[in-house]
Amino acid sequence: MLNRLGNTLKVALSVVFVANSLGAEKPNVVFIIADDLGYGEVGCFGQEKIPTPNIDKLAAGGMKLTQHYSGAPVCAPARCVLMSGKHLGHADIRGNRQAKVSFPQFSEGQHPIAKDTVLIPELFKNAGYATAAIGKWGLGPVGSTGDPNQHGFDLFFGYNCQAVAHSYYPKYLWRNDQQVEINAKPIPGHVKPITGEVKAEDYIGETYAPKLMISEAEKFIADKKGSPFFLYLAFIEPHVAMHPPLESVNKFPKEWDTEPHRGEAGYLPHPRPRAAYAAMISDLDSYVGRVVAALEKAGVADHTMIVFTGDNGTTMESGPKARFNVGGVDAKFFNSTAGLRGFKGSVYEGGLRVPTIVSYPGKVKAGSESNALGYFADWFPTLCAAAEIETPAKLDGENLLPVLEGGAVKKDRKPLVWVFPETSGQVAVRIGDYKVLKRGLNRKQSDPWEVYEIPVDRAETKNLAKEKPELIEEAVRILKQESAENPIFPVKIPEA
Repeated sequence: MLNRLGNTLKVALSVVFVANSLGAEKPNVVFIIADDLGYGEVGCFGQEKIPTPNIDKLAAGGMKLTQHYSGAPVCAPARCVLMSGKHLGHADIRGNRQAKVSFPQFSEGQHPIAKDTVLIPELFKNAGYATAAIGKWGLGPVGSTGDPNQHGFDLFFGYNCQAVAHSYYPKYLWRNDQQVEINAKPIPGHVKPITGEVKAEDYIGETYAPKLMISEAEKFIADKKGSPFFLYLAFIEPHVAMHPPLESVNKFPKEWDTEPHRGEAGYLPHPRPRAAYAAMISDLDSYVGRVVAALEKAGVADHTMIVFTGDNGTTMESGPKARFNVGGVDAKFFNSTAGLRGFKGSVYEGGLRVPTIVSYPGKVKAGSESNALGYFADWFPTLCAAAEIETPAKLDGENLLPVLEGGAVKKDRKPLVWVFPETSGQVAVRIGDYKVLKRGLNRKQSDPWEVYEIPVDRAETKNLAKEKPELIEEAVRILKQESAENPIFPVKIPEA
């Protein structure tokens, strides 16, 4: 009988041990962010011309977030909000300011985040995670207080500077603090508009940077499969300039393009701008497929949370009567905004709402969808909750993990706040179903207040400002309460 009791005890202890081991196992996190990807530019969010089978498959195996927003309508501040968990009223970086404006010792890179600003990877590294950032950084030059290696990343590989990332064939990429030459003859992302024949071959270099970055991501996953890892993949597609590999362009119909982009809308010319833009999104989709395949090959796919999103809306118009948006993008042809108003640089829905997918086997229901409000500031507490890492105090975001795991949508969440000094100065607040915004704050005469009921007017066509003056007053109160002074990126909060 004692033997039976002993065996029973051993089995019980084994069950407890296994349960504790499983409970203690930390999930991997792969956060994928595309660059200037419109809300409607992937299939599962309505795109009809560009196939995105890998992104669509990710959505089919996880959850689509249909009312998820970027932290800002342009690159650097969006990434600052994401990494710091602080909205634009509190973020260090609130615009695309170049570092050399304040720090002439740096020849490239954007204005750096502060040394004492805590970013997501710092907490993950302290919790025993291997950490890597691959792709575009944009939050401070190498050697500055915004250096990615100084904020929790064991490995950084890619573009430090957003301006350099306008070229897909740059002279070099960064590996931590070292420049790695990849093209002896780099291809710049900008030229003056040209006349005569436009040849795609004239803008193709030897080494295509995105191919190196996706290979680096695959290697990181393979090397770190034995321990938890946090991988931030900031791909540069489909940000212009458009000079993707010819084999990618040739996948799309020649009939699409009846006229070339000669560079009149900025960046590089291309003889087949529609096909070239589609090629960039198609290549982005292939990278997502390769990441998933790498996770499966490493045997960690079932224990990895993947987030896919974009940093802001599709590239802005180049003029009221221009044939193309900036860089030759034909946003009308692709219905890039899926009917939303505005583009990159705007606090309208088309500038801020981004396609967002979360895959987390066993936690997030396959094929699910949520219209819960959320934005970039929420990812800091959400990812920490998923990894059971204690969340810092005074973050602006909210933990979305209960929503991702199928819980009820929180109806009294914090308002979403944007305080954006660029594009003439703009502010916006999402309060429940309503968005209150004002533009032109840096002009002598700002635009009137605007109020939209987003669930029933996603295209922001009916301004309810006259009917809802109390919402404007509430938005002003929130903006004044939630906007810390930032002399580098000043915005004067208007009165109601």
